[in-house]
Amino acid sequence: MSEKLAQHLADTFNRRSFLTKASLSLGSVALGALLPQNLFSNPTAQEALTAPNRPPRAKRVVYMCQSGGPSQLELFDYKPYLEKMHGKDLPESVRKGQRLTSMSAQQSALPLVSSPYKFAQHGKSGAWLSELMPYTGKVADDLCFIKSMYTEQINHDPALTFFQTGNQLAGRPSIGAWVSYGLGSANENLPAFIVLVSNDAPKDQPLYARLWGNGFLPSKHQGVQFRSGADPVLYLNNPNGYSTTDRRYMLDALKDLNQVQEEMYGDPEVANHIAQYEMAFRMQTSVPDVNDLSNEPDWVFDLYGPESRNPGTFAANCLMARRLLERDVKFVQLYHQGWDQHGNLPSGITKQCKATDQASAALVQDLKQRGLLDDTVVVWGGEFGRTNYSQGKLTKDNYGRDHHPRCFTMWMAGGGIKSGITYGETDEFGYNIIKNPVHVHDFQATLLHLLGVDHEKLIYEFQGRRFRLTDVEGKLVKGILA
Repeated sequence: MSEKLAQHLADTFNRRSFLTKASLSLGSVALGALLPQNLFSNPTAQEALTAPNRPPRAKRVVYMCQSGGPSQLELFDYKPYLEKMHGKDLPESVRKGQRLTSMSAQQSALPLVSSPYKFAQHGKSGAWLSELMPYTGKVADDLCFIKSMYTEQINHDPALTFFQTGNQLAGRPSIGAWVSYGLGSANENLPAFIVLVSNDAPKDQPLYARLWGNGFLPSKHQGVQFRSGADPVLYLNNPNGYSTTDRRYMLDALKDLNQVQEEMYGDPEVANHIAQYEMAFRMQTSVPDVNDLSNEPDWVFDLYGPESRNPGTFAANCLMARRLLERDVKFVQLYHQGWDQHGNLPSGITKQCKATDQASAALVQDLKQRGLLDDTVVVWGGEFGRTNYSQGKLTKDNYGRDHHPRCFTMWMAGGGIKSGITYGETDEFGYNIIKNPVHVHDFQATLLHLLGVDHEKLIYEFQGRRFRLTDVEGKLVKGILA
């Protein structure tokens, strides 16, 4: 910093700094006399883990979030008994007074609906999958199907927020932010947490940036959204007439100013701002590199499907996710909307599977052939499932399904996950879980475990309370671990 600038800052902030620090110091002395001496003595409450709690089975995660609630009954959970019961009312002995949404609670009847799609067993594991998922069927032996997921949230916003942050209310850190906070980044030139949102999906339910936000964690842990097109990250490129050297001079001067502010006020967010500016500068080189697909051979695009050549589609985002994982990005989150099929389900779900099935399976295949699947966790699933009864009128060739939080299916693959198994079971109606229930917090605890993190020890103190991703719940799902 120049001597003239330093003197100017000293003259400007000297009196303000004195008054601020003096008031804070007097308040701290008074408060310290009232509080127990060891109240804030646990160093894990405010510091990220310097290393995993246990040997990790995986180094990175790719999470393909299917927003809207895919129907497990059309895709994964084969229920031949529903064919016999098709059109009949859901028995009260099965429903057991469980909560319904306001969209179907006033219906005079709840007619059961069997899936019109053919199911078949796939691979040596014999996993049941519908004809809508032919590509997923080809990698069935690499997958672990969890058919006994459940949540308490019955509407989209709280359910998706619960899955992504561990709480139904907005404001908590997202799962990717927790991973970034706990384990840091393995690539200093790219963020630890990157988000890709499909541009080819129906926008039936909104997505919010808070789903990949940092909440009360330091801001450097928030997810960075990569967009399709020439500028994947907004405002990253230099404006016309502004060189890299100019940017470097500007950042150096800004760093000096920020450091003065940090020294005077002790605000930890200032250091995060400095780190983010420096990361953005390095990303000017790393992002164009990862975004350049010119070196990808034709067979790779063929593997992911024709839409993988169109930036921003789900297929293109799956390919981009593989490129990010190759560069050791710790957590890659994909969002694909359009699964909220309250009506016209046969038409809607067919289109959704056409857009996602091939690329989802291709990502597993591609990671496996490159030797990355063994230490990468792959996740596919939505925020809840769909009911076994029709919402609205049931006709010969059309129906819809309402939200169903009591049982639904997700699949996982890769680092530390037992492959070629189906875990959990629902009743013959596909309405209740009868074996090995897995709560959302259990899923989150298990995901952290695979990364070498004990979910009960990944803690951040905020406003006097110690917070975890899994809050005060969550247990390890040992039955799906290799």
